[in-house]
Amino acid sequence: MQKVYFDSAATTEVRPEVITRMVSVLKEDFGNPSSIHSYGRSAKNHIEQTRKNIAKYLGVKASEIIFTSGGTEADNLAINSAVRDLGVKHIITSKVEHHAVLHTVQEIENRTEIKVSYVDINTDGSIDYKHLESLVSTSEEKVLVSLMHINNEVGTILDIQKVGNLCKEYGALFHSDMVQTIGHYDVDLSTLNVDFTAVSAHKFHGPKGIGFAYIRKNSGLKPLIFGGEQERGYRAGTESVHNIVGMDEALRLSYENLDTEKEYIAGLKKYFIDLLSTAIDGVKFNASCCDFDKSTYTLINVCLPISEEKSGILLFHLDINGVACSKGSACQSGSGKGSHVLTEILSDEDLKKPSIRFSFSKYNTKEEIAYVVEVLKKFIEEE
Repeated sequence: MQKVYFDSAATTEVRPEVITRMVSVLKEDFGNPSSIHSYGRSAKNHIEQTRKNIAKYLGVKASEIIFTSGGTEADNLAINSAVRDLGVKHIITSKVEHHAVLHTVQEIENRTEIKVSYVDINTDGSIDYKHLESLVSTSEEKVLVSLMHINNEVGTILDIQKVGNLCKEYGALFHSDMVQTIGHYDVDLSTLNVDFTAVSAHKFHGPKGIGFAYIRKNSGLKPLIFGGEQERGYRAGTESVHNIVGMDEALRLSYENLDTEKEYIAGLKKYFIDLLSTAIDGVKFNASCCDFDKSTYTLINVCLPISEEKSGILLFHLDINGVACSKGSACQSGSGKGSHVLTEILSDEDLKKPSIRFSFSKYNTKEEIAYVVEVLKKFIEEE
């Protein structure tokens, strides 16, 4: 049986070079970074060099990069600390955010008197910028706007420059989950009015369990995890040196090969769209995922013309044919719930049909795409 992986928005295959460097660090530089002897100093040097490298890629200061276990922790750090430390009384977000943001905001709303507002979403997956400005400009409380740069389910790209400028104009703080962005797009945070971001290494061919938060200098944020002085006091606990180095290597390779790999992956996406449109009558592409200016080149989200009864076994059918993909985000696919993102943008009729996210990487091929389309076509045509 052929096996193909089209779920890179959930996690990516780790590059061989990343594994090699991580193993080397595990063998040679196993010291505790807080120790003052040579073993500790060597481990600490890896951490600080990675911090400098990341800062250089993003156009920020090394002191503004705080290592975390991934995007979820970074989102929690920014949102919870902004409410606790920065006087935020009003959070403005959207109902199509990743649950790392939505559930954090809901938990804060349940235990505090914080006001939460949700900006309207258009049918193409974009936010209503006029509604956002209305919410920010009329708020009488200190505002935190939390909007992701690239949606992990449908790929819609936020006009982050526009939102940042709007937040600056009205004195609001701006947090943006950039988990689907970093490693896939050039980002210069020095040109954006963004106060906090969240990043995960396993989205750009790095290891799981490591990521970072960007926290603008002098923001006033205080730590959530206590016990030591690691990460400039923001996050206590012995650092995972091999994972940090793995993230460093993965990000370096992603940006060194960005133009070539971006062109290749965008070509795969276009080929998938063209082949699927030709092979299957009635297929729909959700939100603006066919528009390369409005959506990321790394994924598509398709609504398939399959009956409600038959749709229940679609993912199982794909899996037994060796095809890995997602119904919505991987974080929610095991819950049995429908996609909260698609609920906001699809009609009731289309919500009854199965929608599948296919996401791509440098390791995919056109031959794999042709195979997936053939599997889908046969399934749909079977009685």
